[in-house]
Amino acid sequence: MPPFFKALGNLPKTVWLVGLISLVNDSASEMLYPLLPLYLTSVLMAGPRVLGLIEGIANSTSSLLQLVSGVIVDRTKKTKPWIVYGYLAAGIGRPLIAFVNSWGWLLLIRFSDRVGKGLRTSPRDALLAESVPHNQRGLVFGFHRSMDNAGAVIGPLVAALLLSLNIPIRDIFLWAIVPALITLLLALSLKEPKQAIKIDAPVFQWSLEGMSPQFKRYLLVAGLFALGNSSDMFLLLRAREIGIPLVQIPILWAAVSLITTLFGAPLSALSDRCGRKQFILIAWIGFALFYIGMGMPSITVLGLFGLFALYGLFKAATEGVEKAMVADLSPIGRAGAAFGWFNLVTGVMILPASLIFGEIYESAGPSYAFWFSGACAIGAIALLNIWVFGRNMVSEC
Repeated sequence: MPPFFKALGNLPKTVWLVGLISLVNDSASEMLYPLLPLYLTSVLMAGPRVLGLIEGIANSTSSLLQLVSGVIVDRTKKTKPWIVYGYLAAGIGRPLIAFVNSWGWLLLIRFSDRVGKGLRTSPRDALLAESVPHNQRGLVFGFHRSMDNAGAVIGPLVAALLLSLNIPIRDIFLWAIVPALITLLLALSLKEPKQAIKIDAPVFQWSLEGMSPQFKRYLLVAGLFALGNSSDMFLLLRAREIGIPLVQIPILWAAVSLITTLFGAPLSALSDRCGRKQFILIAWIGFALFYIGMGMPSITVLGLFGLFALYGLFKAATEGVEKAMVADLSPIGRAGAAFGWFNLVTGVMILPASLIFGEIYESAGPSYAFWFSGACAIGAIALLNIWVFGRNMVSEC
């Protein structure tokens, strides 16, 4: 058996269970996600500015709660309650989208969904980090993100099937209740890792005191990068404008998730041997090229498919590796706070990022909005290479 698959098979049961929970939950979330911008514009009659406002507020709220839950987990060493409550809050809200008649109610439901994400994300990441040794963190976080993205393949395909059967968008939202119940039952069966219980509980510590200077610099640069990383809903809106049929929008998003699923775990596992720095730097370069390409006025449907494939590879090379990097740079016993701060900084920037992107998109056109994001990424790449890690980026393989 190849070493990679052997290592996967030897992962703790907790890691597999968390991965399965994410797969089922994301099946529900991503079944609805590609439909929201279309539902917002065609049913609720709102534009890109409102989309930016909704996604910005919802995700920024999630980020604030991720710091709170992360710090409390460091103190209490209890991750399960936060994970259960987080999935419960998200599962209740999604089916209610079927009953909204204005974008204000949609904002409230997205707010509830992101509250759930804020409650569960940092505790879940801390649980994963403490379930395995240091040299398996890339594999674990990459595997988790691959399972999460597998759900993001299943969900849009289900949505596309339902759309092809001429089922109204409102009715599709109601189907989200089924995976929500399954997710809750799985979360209730989680157990705390022994490693987390043995660590002495520190006092509540909300500040960055005790974090390494490199971690703090990394946070600042990640924040700049996040300023250009607005809601993915704008990508789907752009695809629809370029000419992708409505029924194919979920399939396109499923293809991105499939690429991330297939390559996420192997690339993240490779970072355990070759170092995280190279993966993050190269992936950010790919992100910059993707957004610059998406802004090209003459982009074709075929070119769009190629760019979305590149975006899938970007996600595969960063989603697990960035989490592993945070775990590497966090002090012992403060993984929850480290993940909380990272999720806070990168998540709270989605509000200005989405508002700015939506404003530029509506007032100056999509090209300038996408090029703004590309420029933010280029600035972050330069700082990452020179200021955070230094110029020496030679591979450790």
